Amino acid sequence: MIRFLFLLCALATPAAAQLADDIVRADLIPGQTRADGTRLAGLSLALAPGWKTYWRSPGDAGIPPLFDWTGSGNLSAVQVLWPVPAVFSQNGIRSIGYHDRVVLPLVLHPSGPGDVTLTARVEIGVCQDVCVPVSFEVSAVVPAGGDPAPAIVTALADRPMTGAEAGLTAATCAIAATDRGIAVTARVDLPDTGGPEAVAIEAGDPRVWVSEPQTARTGGILTATAEMVHVDGGPIALDRSAITITVLGRDRTVEIAGCAAG
Repeated sequence: MIRFLFLLCALATPAAAQLADDIVRADLIPGQTRADGTRLAGLSLALAPGWKTYWRSPGDAGIPPLFDWTGSGNLSAVQVLWPVPAVFSQNGIRSIGYHDRVVLPLVLHPSGPGDVTLTARVEIGVCQDVCVPVSFEVSAVVPAGGDPAPAIVTALADRPMTGAEAGLTAATCAIAATDRGIAVTARVDLPDTGGPEAVAIEAGDPRVWVSEPQTARTGGILTATAEMVHVDGGPIALDRSAITITVLGRDRTVEIAGCAAG
């Protein structure tokens, strides 16, 4: 699990905190209230040239982002939405994330009427030739009503397509035992998204590590096989409906929710 080795190396860097001030700037952007009563905000991350940060499933060389909203007021839940990420390769290791600037849209569920005081304690990894763990806290007041924020609107538009939007016909997952856990082979009947295609498979359980899949396409069928290992070394109770399969192509990115037995 190379991801954890990178994190340990970064934590051992004495100048990490000082360096982080020069490579990433974080801000919260208030947005508007939606028709269903939820409110929008955006977490903006601006990175120095040549640096990148990571998507929710960052790959073996990445550090997954962590969010803590417990300091917020009038807030019952937060949903983080993810714009289309980029695929990076360094020293033969793949990672998935963002460069330059990314705005993560946040869907806020207020506990009641009135302003939401949004406080985010965030841990991310930022990488260039070295990886640096960054922890920061940002806050903003998100009033009822509010105005649409162009940066949030743009980020919402830059989302992966759903399987239905992309012409998905079927998605199945076959499971086989391995020495360490299980192998999952996803088979998706999906029009070509533009090559080369990268695939990320998420188990729906943060305690389950998933390897980079081995992929192949034959006509309209894309297959991807990945190993899943429980971080505690225990058995995996896999829920196929919780699996997310993301296909990152040159022309479009498709996010597929769940798969049938295959």
